[in-house]
Amino acid sequence: MTIRVLLADDQALLRSAFRVLVDSEPDMEVVGEASDGAEAVRLTRQERADVVLMDIRMPGTDGLAATRMISEDPGLAHVRVVILTTFEVDDYVVQSLRAGASGFLGKGSEPEELLSAIRVAAGGEALLSPAATKGLIARFLAQGDADDNDPVRSERLAALTVREREVLVQVAGGHSNDEIAERLEVSPLTVKTHVNRAMAKLGARDRAQLVVIAYESGLVRPRVD
Repeated sequence: MTIRVLLADDQALLRSAFRVLVDSEPDMEVVGEASDGAEAVRLTRQERADVVLMDIRMPGTDGLAATRMISEDPGLAHVRVVILTTFEVDDYVVQSLRAGASGFLGKGSEPEELLSAIRVAAGGEALLSPAATKGLIARFLAQGDADDNDPVRSERLAALTVREREVLVQVAGGHSNDEIAERLEVSPLTVKTHVNRAMAKLGARDRAQLVVIAYESGLVRPRVD
């Protein structure tokens, strides 16, 4: 299958560079370009995009608001948003993950990293640069970016089995299914099953959302080095 990619950035030069890169791959194509968030949402629906590369800072409707609109639309449940940011350590990145983004990538990343990110997001794994994402969330939550633990999400944790909670802790640690399987001495397929069940019970779109929930609910505490 060809991965349908939408580019959302207010800089035409960057969009052109990304288009050339994406269109050079046999398994993906750019189906549209947007210069602001509102246009990104409209084109995502119109062009049936699979992955949206979303800049955060755009005029009018910014990338954060656009990400939230996409993630809250039941008709776009299959769409994965990858945030493109100049600075990976950015408060907006955490807000974007909370809004439903599947991960983030620095604009200075190597071409291979960008292409890999698109494939990972389209494949549903979605947590790009696990250690970096986990560390970023931990940093901002530790700085008081969020209020006290989210009581709604804390209540949802009660629906998880003991094993699902153990797996969630490992996911929040940035570990892959294979790594978790080795740590818990179970099969990768069993880990995948637990992850999928935890996502369903917690209302998470993907692994990135599981990491956010794990911290916001208080299941995992931020470490401040």
